[in-house]
Amino acid sequence: MRVTETMIRKLFLFSILFLSIPNFIFPKIESTNYLEGATVTSMTLVGENLWVSTYGQGIYKYSYKDNAWYNYSTANKNLDNNFFYCIAANKNYVWAGATDGLYILDQRKNQWHKRKFSLGGEMGNWIRSLCYDPQENVLWIGRFENITMLEVGKQRYQDFSLMINNDSKSNNIKSIRLDGDSLVWFGSESGVHIFHKSMKLEDKDAWTYINNKDGGFNGDGESVSVSDMIFDPATVWFGTDEFITLENPKFNIGGIYEFDRKHKWERLSESDGLPADGVYCMVKVGNEIFAGIYSFQKKEKKDYGKGLVMINRLNGYITPIDLNDINIQSSKITSLFFDGTSLWIGTDNGLTKVLIANPMAHWGGRKVEVQQEAPSLKTNK
Repeated sequence: MRVTETMIRKLFLFSILFLSIPNFIFPKIESTNYLEGATVTSMTLVGENLWVSTYGQGIYKYSYKDNAWYNYSTANKNLDNNFFYCIAANKNYVWAGATDGLYILDQRKNQWHKRKFSLGGEMGNWIRSLCYDPQENVLWIGRFENITMLEVGKQRYQDFSLMINNDSKSNNIKSIRLDGDSLVWFGSESGVHIFHKSMKLEDKDAWTYINNKDGGFNGDGESVSVSDMIFDPATVWFGTDEFITLENPKFNIGGIYEFDRKHKWERLSESDGLPADGVYCMVKVGNEIFAGIYSFQKKEKKDYGKGLVMINRLNGYITPIDLNDINIQSSKITSLFFDGTSLWIGTDNGLTKVLIANPMAHWGGRKVEVQQEAPSLKTNK
């Protein structure tokens, strides 16, 4: 169900009445800033440790127990690369994706080593997405060309091409997400692949492919590049890339798509209230979806961050977030993670933790006081 004009008017009138109640004060938002200057690309939580990949400052580990940060980087001489696109982890290993292969941390030895892949050549070693499946003890590795399934216990790698109808973009993997305990979804630069885990990787019947042909994604644009995905029992939400030029104004038009898992597609776009049509990342928090939004400029052929929005999954209502309220200085929201209590917001200029466990938290209207306890910063040498 979508919010109608009549509903919006009622909500507006209700808000006026609500805010006129004497002495009513919204609770303040508690936010804490970390890693100033870092471009945050991905986050994952294992136990009491939050692992963060950055593009330029290596890999960080945040210990909830100690309220301390540990850094692996060339500056600390404990990692020979600083530029990473994605991260995944379990209790024994940390995996980080870079342009030159998969970096693996053996946590028991506190040592990194690198794995390269032969299938796909140089571009096949550009790791853009990682997804660990704890149920199967499997790491899914999304590369610029091809995917790899790592059976962690056996340390066995199996490479696989997802190319459909000689469309190379269908094999350029951008995102991987688990859907319950039976499906894995792979977002590519021209659609999405669905794998049924109960079947073998090489079994053709194990795979389903959806692109913008035959009714998928409303048939919008020339192609559809899937940057992120969120799953409900009856619905899938897709964040997609905007990439348009003066020569090709409808190539990747972007937007957020809601799919009922059958045949119905609905698109949220700038005309519905999004600040722009490009989507960097999304995360689900209760009935809300938070999304980092960007705009792609045709002439410059460059993306520009357009902030953070909150989308109600029940009615599709879009609320732009005032970044001043959470003390974020950059509008380029590059990564999002919810740990059950706090929303971690990664940007191209650091990381912010926002406490949102309080359902009455107010996301707009005035600048809040940041309650920041400065953590210690340690290195792992």
